[in-house]
Formats: sequence, C-alpha cells, structure tokens
Amino acid sequence: MIPNLPNLNPEQLDMPTLDKLAPIGDLAHPPRILMLYGSLRERSFSRFLTEEAARILEHFGAEVKIFDPTELPMAGSVPEDHPKVAELRALSLWSEGQVWCSPERHGAITAVMKNQIDWIPLEQGALRPSQGRTLAVMQVCGGSQSFNVVNTMRLLGRWMRMFTIPNQSSVPMAYKEFDDHGRMRPSGYYERVVDVMEELFKMTLLLRGRTGYLTDRYSERNERSVNAINNQIKKI
Repeated sequence: MIPNLPNLNPEQLDMPTLDKLAPIGDLAHPPRILMLYGSLRERSFSRFLTEEAARILEHFGAEVKIFDPTELPMAGSVPEDHPKVAELRALSLWSEGQVWCSPERHGAITAVMKNQIDWIPLEQGALRPSQGRTLAVMQVCGGSQSFNVVNTMRLLGRWMRMFTIPNQSSVPMAYKEFDDHGRMRPSGYYERVVDVMEELFKMTLLLRGRTGYLTDRYSERNERSVNAINNQIKKI
C-alpha cells in the first residue's frame, strides 16, 4: 500500500521516466498520414483543401493517402466486411496521423464526414484503429469564418483517443480561395494551412514509436489484473 494513496494498486502503477519514452519499433518509413474530407460534390472545397494540405505533407516527406467517401454506406446499414468499410478501417490502422476536413452545414459537420468517423471503431478485436494517432482538423465555410466544425471534430478526436494538435484551419468564403483548377490561392488562410500541416508533421514525428507507452493506462492495467485473478478463481 502507498501511504496517503490507499485506493491505488501499487503493482499496476507506472512511474513515468524519460527513458520509458524512448521510441520503439520500425521508424525508418515516412510518417503515414490518412486524410478524410466531408463532401461528395464534384467541386468540393473540402476535398480541394485536403488535396492542398496533402501536397504540403508530401513535401515534408510524409506518405499520404486520401480516402474517397463516395459509395461508403451509412454506418450500420451493411456488414463490417463491406469493401469501402474495410478500406477505411485498414487505412486508419495503417496511419500514424490523420487530417479531417469538413464543410460546415447547418452549423455542424456534414453527414459524409460523420459517417466516416462512425465507421472507425474504438476497438477492432485487440486493435484500436484510432488511438494514439495525431490529428489535425480543418473546415471550409460558405460564408463568414466559423469554428463550429473544427470544435466538433476536436471533441470527436478526443473521444477516438487521438492526439489533436493545437493549431487548426478554418477557411471562410471558400469559393473565393480556390481557382478553377482547385488550387488554393496565396493568402493568410493558405499560410495557416501550411502552419497546421507543419505542426502535424512535427507532432507525428515526435509521438510515433511512443504511443504505445503514452496510451498505456493504469485503469486498464488494473482491470486486466483483476480479470486475471477472477479467471484463476473460476478455475479452482
């Protein structure tokens, strides 16, 4: 028993040190970034912004994959082995960081964006497809600048046990910020996108190889310990 902390199980309490934060695993590959966008329109500004951000990340040296939400069924409407569902989940497991970009519709994220997030489970057998990944959030607005969408996605990222970076991007009147070829025009909004991707890349480099330790929780260790004891008792 630990003095003044009688409720703690000392056998399951970790004492964090810098040595335990040493990265482990194969880190020779480029940082792996999955990007999701929230619109199916042919001239989709959330897709344009996502593609612009992808170019920046690739310049930094990341391996980037953009998921196409077209033909992704509504969550719960088809079995989990549907090809588009399996593709999305495999990409989430593959990723070390993610970028979510959605338009704002009726003051919230779009159904297209939420549907993708809803298909990514907190747990998939012994795997957790989102836990420990870094996350950057961006939104495009048809009118004045808003932060409703990025705030919502921050909440979802926390729920999905992701490390959401402090910086974010919100592009107002997006139809003015992209040319006929879908490329973003020079502006302070473009520079903010560069800032966000730079921060995401740095944080992904910093955290990868360490997320296993960073997401190792006392409560879960203690629960496993109690379950192991109960299973032994059942065998007696």
